[in-house]
Amino acid sequence: MNDVTFELPVLQPSAEQLAGRRPEWLKVRAPGGEDYARVKSMMRTKDLHTVCEEARCPNITECWNAGTATFMIGGDTCTRSCGFCAVKTGRPMPIDDGEPMRVAEAIHSMHLKHAVITSVNRDERKDGGAILWAETITASRSLNPDTSIEVLIPDFKGNMENLQRVIDARPTILAHNTETVPRLYRRVRPQGKYQWSLDLLKEAKRQGMRTKTGIMLGLGETPDEIFQTMKDLVAVNVDILTLGQYLQPTKNHLPVDRFVHPDEFAYYKKVGLELGFDYVESGPLVRSSYHAERHV
Repeated sequence: MNDVTFELPVLQPSAEQLAGRRPEWLKVRAPGGEDYARVKSMMRTKDLHTVCEEARCPNITECWNAGTATFMIGGDTCTRSCGFCAVKTGRPMPIDDGEPMRVAEAIHSMHLKHAVITSVNRDERKDGGAILWAETITASRSLNPDTSIEVLIPDFKGNMENLQRVIDARPTILAHNTETVPRLYRRVRPQGKYQWSLDLLKEAKRQGMRTKTGIMLGLGETPDEIFQTMKDLVAVNVDILTLGQYLQPTKNHLPVDRFVHPDEFAYYKKVGLELGFDYVESGPLVRSSYHAERHV
C-alpha cells in the first residue's frame, strides 16, 4: 500500500462548516426515550459509571434505547489529562471492591448478549487497575456465561505483567485505542506512548486474543499518516479497526482541525480491508464500542 493514492471528489465546505458549526452528518438527537431512562436509572441505582456519559458520546441515545451501554470501571476520575477526552482528571477515589459484581449484575439485568467494559487510567496504582479488570471480567462471565465480554483497556504504561492479568481472565475481545497518529501523540495523549499501544496489541494477539483498536480523525493528521498507522496496526495483526470523527467535548479541549466527510471515511474502510483488517467500522459517528456486537 506504499503507492496508494488518495482519490476523493473535491468536497466544498458547507456554510455550516465555514461558520464553525457541525455539518448535517454529525447532528444527533438529544438524549431521551423510555429505554434511555431505564438504562440511566439502572446505572445510578447500582452506582455505576458509563463512558457513554462521561465521554459525551454522540451515540448515547441510539445505544441506550437499544439497551446497550459501555460500563466504565475504576471510578469516574482519570489520572491522565488527554487533550481529547471529557472524563475528568484528578486524584481518583480508592478502588471499589464491589464494582465487579455490580457490573456483572447490570449485564445480567440488561440481558446483554455482548457487554463492553472500559476504565479510566489508574496510573497511581502499581497494578494500573489490572486486578480490578481481571475481577470484573471473571465476575461478569460467572454470572453471564453466554455473554461475550469486550474490554477496552488502558496501556498500563507498557507494563506487560499488568496486561497479562487481563489476558489471563480471557475476555472475548481485547481492545485498546491507538487514538491518533504518532506525530500527534505529545499533543493528544501526552502521558501515553504510541509504542506502548502497539506492543500491547501485539502481545495480546500473540496470546490468541481477538484484538481491536480505534483512531480519531480530524485532529490534524494527514491521509498518509493514517495509512501508515493502519499499516503499523496490521503489522501487529490487529483484527478490528474503528475510525470516527473527533468532536471537541468542551472549549478547554483540543479544537477540531476539520470535519471529515463520510465519503472519506468510506475510503478508509476500503483501504483498511485491503490492508488485511478482519473488520473495519468507519464513519463520522463511529466510536470504539459502536456496533460492538458485530465485531465478535
